[in-house]
Parts: sequence; C-alpha cells; structure tokens
Amino acid sequence: MALSSLVTTCRLTTPLSPLISPDLHYTPLSSSTLHFPSTSKNSSLISSDVPNWNLLQKFAATMLDAVEESIIVNLLEWNHLMPRSIDPAVQIIGNFAPVSEQLTVHKNLQVDAGGRIPISINGVYLRNGPNPFFDPVSGHHLFDGDGMVHSVQFRDGVASYACRLTETERLVQERMLGRSVFPKAIGELHGHSGIARLLLFYVRAGLGIVDPRSGMGVANAGLVYFGNRLLAMSEDDLPYHLRVMENGGLETVGRYDFDGMLKTSSMIAHPKVDPVTGEMFALSYDVIKTPYLNYLKFDSDTEKKSEPVVVEIPLEKPTMIHDFAMTENFVVIPDQQLVFDLREMIHDDCFCFHYWNAWEEIESDEIVIIGSCMTPPDSIFNEQNTTTPPTTILTEIRLNTKTRESTRRSIVPELNLEVGMVNQNLLGRKTEYAYLAIAEPWPKVSGFAKVDVSTGHVTKYMYGEERYGGEPFFVPNETGIEGKEDDGYILTYVHDEKKSKSKLLVVNASDLSLEASVSMPERVPYGFHGTFVGAEDLKSQV
Repeated sequence: MALSSLVTTCRLTTPLSPLISPDLHYTPLSSSTLHFPSTSKNSSLISSDVPNWNLLQKFAATMLDAVEESIIVNLLEWNHLMPRSIDPAVQIIGNFAPVSEQLTVHKNLQVDAGGRIPISINGVYLRNGPNPFFDPVSGHHLFDGDGMVHSVQFRDGVASYACRLTETERLVQERMLGRSVFPKAIGELHGHSGIARLLLFYVRAGLGIVDPRSGMGVANAGLVYFGNRLLAMSEDDLPYHLRVMENGGLETVGRYDFDGMLKTSSMIAHPKVDPVTGEMFALSYDVIKTPYLNYLKFDSDTEKKSEPVVVEIPLEKPTMIHDFAMTENFVVIPDQQLVFDLREMIHDDCFCFHYWNAWEEIESDEIVIIGSCMTPPDSIFNEQNTTTPPTTILTEIRLNTKTRESTRRSIVPELNLEVGMVNQNLLGRKTEYAYLAIAEPWPKVSGFAKVDVSTGHVTKYMYGEERYGGEPFFVPNETGIEGKEDDGYILTYVHDEKKSKSKLLVVNASDLSLEASVSMPERVPYGFHGTFVGAEDLKSQV
C-alpha cells in the first residue's frame, strides 16, 4: 500500500472546551446510585503483594493520601456540584456500571427455544469496554474505566462465556496500592482540583510510589487480532497482548511494543488491517510534545521482526484523532476540530468520531469515505442540553485527488447512527452495506440498522421496549456464497433493563432474521468495540 494521506477541507479549530461552564446543569455526586461489584468480590482480586517501600516512601504515601482526601476531595470536589458529564452517579449507573470478573468459563449457554447457533460460526467473539475496578474517588467519565473483555466462544453450535479485566500496568499498580491513584484523563483533570490531582500524581511518581513509565492506559476501547496476537487498545497507551485460552477464558500476557520495535508511547484503538495484504496501519498522537501525530505501518509477517514504518505528520497543535480511513492505496487522516485548546467552543458538523470504510473511484479521481459526523463535536465529553440531544449522521465525504476539494452528503439524515462496521473482508474496497447502531435515545442503543450506503435505504432491527445494546458486529459466513457481501451474521449484546438480563443475539445479516438468542450468565455492561477470531486463527496464537 502506497503511503499517502489526505485531509478534508472542512476543518474548523474547535477546541476541547473546559468541562465546567456557566450554562451546564449540575447534579450532586451520589454514590448510593452506583452499582459496583461487592467489596468482598473485588477484595480477593486486590494484589496481596506489599510495595517494597522505604520509610520515607511509606510516610509520604500516607501523607499524600491524607492531602488528597482532606483537600482535593473534601474541599475542591465533594462540596461542589458536578456536571453530569463527569458525575459517577450519571456515568456508571444501571447497565453502564461495572461487573465482577468471571474467572470460571460458563459453558453450554442456554439458547432460547426455536433458535439455533449457526455451525459456521466457529471461533471467539470478543468485545471490549470500560469496567472501573475501584469506586471513583471523584469525577468519572464512562471512558475512564479499566478495560474488560467479554468473550463468547462458539464451537459446534454451542456457546461459552467468560470476562476478564485487562491487567494493565496501571491496574496492577492500583491493585497493589488498594485504591485508585492514576488520574482519570476526562473525569478528573479539570479545574483547580484537576491541577492539584495531577501534581499529587507527579509527586507520587517522583518518590517512586507509582511508576507511570510502564504505562498509564486502560486498554478499554478496541480489539484487533494481528500477528497471531489479540491486542486490547485505548489511545492513551500501547496495546496489551491478551491470550484466548483453549476453554474460552482470557489472560493478559502484557503490554506490547511489537518486540521493542515500536518506539512511540501509544497507539490509537482503531488500527486497520488490510484484508488482502495483511498489513496493519495505525496512528499515534501525543498531546504534550512533538511530533503530535505519527502514522504507523506494520508488516503482515511479524515473525520477520521488521520494524514498523513511522512517519511524522506535522501538526501545529495537539489534536485528538480517534480514527482514520483506509483505501487500497491511501490512508485518509482527518484534520480534526477537537484540538487541546481552552478557547471558546466553535460548533461544526464535520467531526467524524468513527470511519466505517473508504475506497477509491478511479473514474472520478475521488476517494469516498463513509463515517458518522457528530454535532456538536465534543458531545461524548461535555454536558449536553437534554432538550436538544447531539446528532450523529451517517455521511459520505468525497475527496477529489486532483482538485483537492471535498464534498459531503448525509446518507441517513433522520437517524443517529454510530458504532458499527462493514464486512471487514472488503475493508478499503467499495462496500454496499454498513451495519450501525441506532444511538437513540442518546447515549443508549435501541437497535441497529443495515444501511445501503449508496441509496440510503435502511432496514432496522429493533431490540424492543427497555432493551438496549451496543456495537453490531458482522461475522462473514466463510462457508457461504462467494461474493455475497451480506452473507454472514450480526452479533450484538442486548440488555433488558426491566429484567436486568443480558443476551447475545445472532442475527442473519442478509434478511435480519433472528437466528439465536443466547442467555448470558451475568449482566453484560454496555461497552465499546469488538472483534471475532476464527478457530483456525486461534490455533496459531503466539
């Protein structure tokens, strides 16, 4: 794949505004509405190792804990009302709240009467998401939670389930300390208390109480299978290598820097694997020092130990770039509006948080990009007006490689469509369909849509009253009809909020008929992104 990048011409400098502003509605922090796993369950998972501290470190740790409790929590935070965007009583309640790890694999899950798991689905469906291990000590945003992967293994029409927290360096250290210590980037780092909390963390690091050099990320967003490794990612750190066990369970191997060859300190959670060449492409951004953005390219044969290609992309200021698009010959990197700047917010409607596919149309000299444009662009971070919820519109953006101009059109203007995918066997090539979550009522997902991206025709699959889900994941039917793009199945978790029960649905992607409804042994929280690893690929795991 040739290295090229194009940026759209719709950029406005839209800074990431402070989380607190005069027109926000506040709610008091109320821990009574949180539904955390019981202390007895979590306590068994807290490390029994005792930090090997000297007397000065022990004294300093005690004093710093006291300062945090008496000054930051009591004075700066707890006596003030929090905006809903960082209030734990809003961000992690109901099915957004965490669950305990399922260390024992639950086998032979019940399938509702009349349903049948297709035999052709043979492998493991894995989905990542936030699951805070410790109760929040102050502000908390949904994105701040520790990463937990939920795993459903399919074998000969039978399903089993397990879920495990990813043992990030951050989580390992906090378990040893028995409390949350690392700052939460979105929920805590705001205002005077955020500055104070950051200073406290640096003092702890300077005294050797914590070690940020080994990684500060939560690995809660994306998953990819590459180089015979399952990698869990969040854009604040390097990936973490997970292993799928023979019985369907999970274990963390460790933080993965591609055998020492990747010199950047982070990688975004949405890498792209070319289905033809097997190469993987990604980005790495830094909000503190230059270069603010790097483009990464990894060889398909990781056993050759080829160093990844790293190309610096010049930017004037640090910018959040959560996702990008890929075609056969180009990577398309958005010049985003979410920059780290505290100036007045400028609203625009050309911020795509996710890109579903892109391809080249030679006859018109255009690159076509399919993504979901969010208005306002900081909807997922900041307080919103509840009477006018944010919109996320499926959009087609065309970039003319000769004139350097861009155009765009709304494909489905009447629906909020976010988190989803196309048939990954055609990634970077022209696709007819996209399968996307219906993000209504925001931020919940009431169903998913199969969208013809050319015509805008929509076929809906709705979950029903008080039932909500997440990302619809397309698994191609490898034994199906050659060349039929929608020959496959949609996998998605659905939670019944009235009964507090979760199921995994298997839906035929061709006609959206329900193939099977699989009962989960425990509540599965709403999460982020997933992947599917076939049984044959699992045999070659590193």
